[in-house]
Amino acid sequence: MTIGSEETSRRRRGAMYVRMSTDHQKYSTENQADAIREYAERFAIDIVRTYTDSGKSGLSIDGREALQSLIADVQSGAADFTTILVLDVTRWGRFQDADESAYYEYMCRRAGIDVHYVAEQFENDGSPVSTIVKGVKRAMAGEYSRELSGKVFAGQCRLIEMGFRQGGPAGFGLRRVLLDEQRNPKGELKRGEHKSLQTDRVVLVAGPEDEVVIVKWIYKAFTEEGLRESEIAARLNQRSVKTDLGRNWTRGVVHGILTNEKYIGNNVFNRRSFKLKKRRVENDPDMWVRADGVFEAIIEPRHFYTAQGIIRERNRKFTDTDMLTRLKALHERQGWLSGILIDETDDMPSSAVYAYRFGGLTQAYKLIGYDPGRDLTFIADNRHIRQMHPEIIADVLNQIGQLGGKIRVDEQTDFLIVNEEIKASLVISRCGQSASGKNRWQIRFDAGLMPDITIVVRMAANNRDVFDYYLIPAIDIETPKIRLADNNHLALDAYRFDDLESFFLMAERADLPVAA
Repeated sequence: MTIGSEETSRRRRGAMYVRMSTDHQKYSTENQADAIREYAERFAIDIVRTYTDSGKSGLSIDGREALQSLIADVQSGAADFTTILVLDVTRWGRFQDADESAYYEYMCRRAGIDVHYVAEQFENDGSPVSTIVKGVKRAMAGEYSRELSGKVFAGQCRLIEMGFRQGGPAGFGLRRVLLDEQRNPKGELKRGEHKSLQTDRVVLVAGPEDEVVIVKWIYKAFTEEGLRESEIAARLNQRSVKTDLGRNWTRGVVHGILTNEKYIGNNVFNRRSFKLKKRRVENDPDMWVRADGVFEAIIEPRHFYTAQGIIRERNRKFTDTDMLTRLKALHERQGWLSGILIDETDDMPSSAVYAYRFGGLTQAYKLIGYDPGRDLTFIADNRHIRQMHPEIIADVLNQIGQLGGKIRVDEQTDFLIVNEEIKASLVISRCGQSASGKNRWQIRFDAGLMPDITIVVRMAANNRDVFDYYLIPAIDIETPKIRLADNNHLALDAYRFDDLESFFLMAERADLPVAA
């Protein structure tokens, strides 16, 4: 055997795992990879596979598709390597439970694959010293995230008290305006747009006059004319007035306008918590962070608080027995229940009241003997999605027409033909859940009559609201079906958009200058 062949036989096959978090830490994935390659060369390891999670938090394994794929390869026996190289303990993850981090490493070790942390000062050889040091490092990584979360939350609270908006759409009748660090206006933020500089801030201002007039009318109709939310919604729909999302009005949308303090200029934060990727919870009012009178009010406080008094009195008159009786009657009429259905039904307390009174909607359902089965929800979701499809098509036709483009619906294929040049297919994907409770969307493409672009409308978890959009060109469709998660690899998420503005702009016609 030659010396060269002996050296080759001694070399090990390794896989590289790199992760770039969302908190802009010091090391990029490229720098991590450089350090790992240097280590691999020094210890005669050939990198045969690379797993990369870019822009992924290390708080949990959710959304980290590369790490999930790595673990799956290890468990299935498909791994063609004997060593996994990671920059350090924190790149493996900042799990809040240090045992979770250890568990994933143990799964690898049980399959005969070692995990090396190339930038750590200890050798991960299973010795008591390395075990102790790793345990400390893992606990420190989790504690760092907890401390960072506390600092971020404190910063958000301070900005709220200073009168700055912290996320979320403006809402009907309001608009978001970007301010520089001297509080000078820089312009209005459209839906889906975000600030680009950390020193910039966002405030709410009154929207177009026609929307402000409608908001004022809603309060007047509710407090003075005695109209219910559903009656107000019906009148707005009769007048062909659309919401800020371009949709028809519902009882729930009207109720949201009647109960949100931003319409009297108050800035309220921390109504709900979702810290460190844990369970989302509704906080009690004494935990809310607020600053009153910091935005331009479009509703007088007396009208707002009159509306709150009416709503509270309406809910207060229901005893527990009354509420459960009405809930049971609604179930008998409809055959199914949901928070949306409850909110859209007259003479019923809101779903939030049921959740507060009985410790959650599920508990209220149990008290009337209702099991919210998946099949019933699926039927209701599909019914709603079928109703949405023509509404979205109509909106696309209208928007492109306003931009000077031409669009028609092909009767044989249902494709949207834009300017007689582009064939587009519209697919609405309902949100489902995996066995582990994670959001998942399945997209089926028309493999027989492949359009130029497939417009994918992803529904939110409630399957009532739109979550986002994907504009996927035919050239990048390799399979007739794909599965999406909340976060996907760049090859897919490069086509993700918050609205259809990009698609509309494809159809826009511009006047060309005429040569003299």
